[in-house]
Amino acid sequence: MPVLPTTHRTPNHRESESRQDAECGFIKRKMLEHAVLQSKLLPEPFIKIDLFNKNVKYDCDRFRSIFKAMQQHPKFERTLVIIKPDGIQRTLIGEIIGRYERIGLKLIAMKMFVPTAEMIEKHYTLDPEWRRVTGEKTIKGYHDKGLVPPETDPLEVTRKLLKKLSDYMTSGPVIAMIWQGSHAVKIVRKITGGTEPLTSDVGTIRGDYVLDSYEASDNDGRSIRNLIHASGSVKEAEDEIAHWFGKDEIMNYKLVSDAILYDAKLDSKLQ
Repeated sequence: MPVLPTTHRTPNHRESESRQDAECGFIKRKMLEHAVLQSKLLPEPFIKIDLFNKNVKYDCDRFRSIFKAMQQHPKFERTLVIIKPDGIQRTLIGEIIGRYERIGLKLIAMKMFVPTAEMIEKHYTLDPEWRRVTGEKTIKGYHDKGLVPPETDPLEVTRKLLKKLSDYMTSGPVIAMIWQGSHAVKIVRKITGGTEPLTSDVGTIRGDYVLDSYEASDNDGRSIRNLIHASGSVKEAEDEIAHWFGKDEIMNYKLVSDAILYDAKLDSKLQ
């Protein structure tokens, strides 16, 4: 942003520059807030800029374009994955993590703990519509399979379901993780497989490592055991991440493989 010589700076010029400085400062602050909140890596041109040097003028249009790219680039998408107690008891932790790593996702947070019943209930009811929607989907699933649902009221279905989920998820330690990368939510869901292991495709984690079904879990009066929870949408992922992790628990770092996966142009690897 050019600075007019002092001798030619009229009050109007100074007022205009003051507005531009304020706008530029606002954009810079929003970029930093966005990066911190999303635990995103700032683009290289931005990292090299001294934001706190008031004597340097910056091109606000450039900031605006970088900020827009930061918000839109799919490589910063994040999703929550929880390895449930059965996944840990069956010693499948390494296999599950390896599946997500091998496709190119980056692990940016992880912790093991035993959740409380309150944490589990809040997790499943972060979306106020969860009870109704899940109850309706559950009833429809029974009908689609030619089975009689145990309840016809969606809210009663999810009341009982939530109790079973709470008993299941608090029965032992779990591992909560945040994975980052292009289309992270859909990629993780694809690798993980459908909610019911019996009908999950071969090649998915649930299809390869679990033999449980809705029929078996209903007969036993328990929650279905399917190893993993994975966020269902980007919005759901962000809400769940905020529920399970503090900002100081999320790592902001680069992998050598990031360049191979995301750089627009690859440097020659030939000697």
